[in-house]
Parts: sequence; structure tokens; C-alpha cells
Amino acid sequence: GYASDIEYQARMLGTAKVEVVCLAQTSASLFDDNYDATTKRRMSEAAGVPSLTSAEAIGQAVRALGARRIGLVSPYSQEVISCAKQYYERRYGLDVLAMEGFDATDAYAIGTLSADRAVQAFARMNRPEIEVLVVPGGNFPTMPSIAEWEQQLQKPVVTTNQAALWAMMGVMKVAEPLSGLGRLLEQLPAV
Repeated sequence: GYASDIEYQARMLGTAKVEVVCLAQTSASLFDDNYDATTKRRMSEAAGVPSLTSAEAIGQAVRALGARRIGLVSPYSQEVISCAKQYYERRYGLDVLAMEGFDATDAYAIGTLSADRAVQAFARMNRPEIEVLVVPGGNFPTMPSIAEWEQQLQKPVVTTNQAALWAMMGVMKVAEPLSGLGRLLEQLPAV
């Protein structure tokens, strides 16, 4: 099953002597209150190292940036983005002031979306009270666009892969900023 697949993959990563394992499947965390804790425990036991999920990395990243009020732009369906709203409000005390999804139904569809879709959604939802724009979806090709979006919008943008990288760097105690990938990786705020 799915749990044994995760354990197997984590065990394989452990044989590579990695320092941390991250599951970059944000939507998986949104439907089960125990998913993050259970999955992290399984991954850590199998790999022998700390682990995290990308969903929790996003919540921690927004809080580390000192923000609470977010706009959520996602490749997901309305059902999934509604679950994301509940997840971030309940677990991280965030206030989702606006949200928009693109109704992608699988990882392949998410990967084919243009980053321009996010720009258009930002334009529709951005307002002064939104402190951070959050873009979940690990297969949504956002990394090359983050710095440009932040410059245009004059506020931080947090994405799945960026937040996961930031969280893993924190676990590994890497303090060297990464330029060109947004404020989160340039400033490296502590959790």
C-alpha cells in the first residue's frame, strides 16, 4: 500500500546517508489530521533521519516570515484548496483571505500549468491586507518565478518546493542564503 511505499522509499534514501527526508506531496496532508505525524514517523524510522512534509513546511515558512494573512493560489480543485484553507487556519493559525484553484486533477496536469496562471490569480486577489501569497503544488513549476513575483507584488511568495528546501536547510543547519529564489531562501528566517 501507500504507507509501505513511503517506508520503502525512505529506507532507500536512508541508504544514501541523507540528512533529512521530505515528502513533497502537499495535498496528501490536507485530508487526514494525523497524516503529517504518522507519515513523518514512518519516514524517520525507515530512513533513520528527521523528516517533514511539504504542507507543514509551508505553514512554518509563513509563520517564520512573521505573517498570518495569506492568499492561496493553487493548481488544485476547489475541494482540495478548501481543505488547504482549513489545514493552514487550524494548524498554523493563518487567515486565508483569498484563494483560487485551477482544477488540475493529477500531478501531470499540474506540471503542464504555466506559471502565468499564478500571475493572473495574484492580480485578481492581491490586496494590501494579504501579507504572503502561498502557492502549494510541488509539481507546479514556480521556482524560477518566485523572485520576479515578489518584486512585482512587493510581498513574499511561498511555494511547496521552496518551503520544503527552506525547512530541510533548517534541519541540516545550513545558514548560507540562496539568492534568486525569494525572501524565504534569501533571508532564511528561523522557524
